[in-house]
Amino acid sequence: MYTYISENEQATERLARFIAEAAVPGTVITLDGDLGAGKTRFSQGFARGIGVQGLVNSPTFTIIKEYEGARLPFYHMDVYRIGLEDADDLGLDEYFYGNGVTLIEWSTQIEEILPSNRLEIVINRTGDEQTERTFTIIPHGEPYLTWCHSLEGNRWN
Repeated sequence: MYTYISENEQATERLARFIAEAAVPGTVITLDGDLGAGKTRFSQGFARGIGVQGLVNSPTFTIIKEYEGARLPFYHMDVYRIGLEDADDLGLDEYFYGNGVTLIEWSTQIEEILPSNRLEIVINRTGDEQTERTFTIIPHGEPYLTWCHSLEGNRWN
């Protein structure tokens, strides 16, 4: 488990872009945290990091948004409003094991069907300032463990 403190949105975006640089087809990243924790801001930085042009916003009501990135397709999901049965009906596993990168907000809603290999990120508001966030990053399998090792020694603020 790795922990990073982001003092502002720019630091969050730098972290997201750094992680995006390592993304390959089949990458799965889960994002969890309270409302307003910074999941969408992280997603926006990540999308820019793989070359997605234009506006990236939360797929709260559409569940899945697909974007073409310069390097990889980007599948941005918000599964807050669905259950396991709905997730299965949507064929989410086709995204997980496809040619793009899947980033899932509120992933604990569908934890039972998530791939065993993934990068889990939990975001919490911390500190006195409303802009500070703590990122807890948990690698599940390779290459995510290697990614986390590369995060050590980098400064995001």
